[in-house]
Amino acid sequence: MGSSGAGGSGAPDRPGVAEGPVSILSCAACGTKNRIRPSTRGVPVCASCKAPLPWLVHATDGTFDVEAAAPVAVVVDLWAPWCAPCRFVAPILEELAREYAGRLKVIKVNVDENPALAQRFQAFSIPTLVVLRDGRVVDRIVGALPKPQLAVRLTPHLLRH
Repeated sequence: MGSSGAGGSGAPDRPGVAEGPVSILSCAACGTKNRIRPSTRGVPVCASCKAPLPWLVHATDGTFDVEAAAPVAVVVDLWAPWCAPCRFVAPILEELAREYAGRLKVIKVNVDENPALAQRFQAFSIPTLVVLRDGRVVDRIVGALPKPQLAVRLTPHLLRH
């Protein structure tokens, strides 16, 4: 996985659609696999049923800025595969991406493979979750929170439907 777009092909000649990594997002409603690219406008929707897609992608030092330019709240999950609390938080973030489809984007960043991003967000302890709105940090969560507490922290930053 790697990126996002406003549904469909994500062709670079469309306004607001960036060239960048392609992600495969599975629709929670119908199961269709959708190929998308980063987009600064709109949120990804299923090419088949038009339902909002759960927006969870992986980014690197090289692709992060393109991925973070999203019109919705972005949660940056700074994690590592050896980190037990990170493994606790991962399925919670997947659930929240499904529940808040169209209102939330989750970007997973492996700190071992992307040290520049770990340094940029001062991820001295992991998991570190950084919430961005319009490119600005609006919240920072260090450590693993249960789903109800994490949802309470994220809800104020989500756009209303």
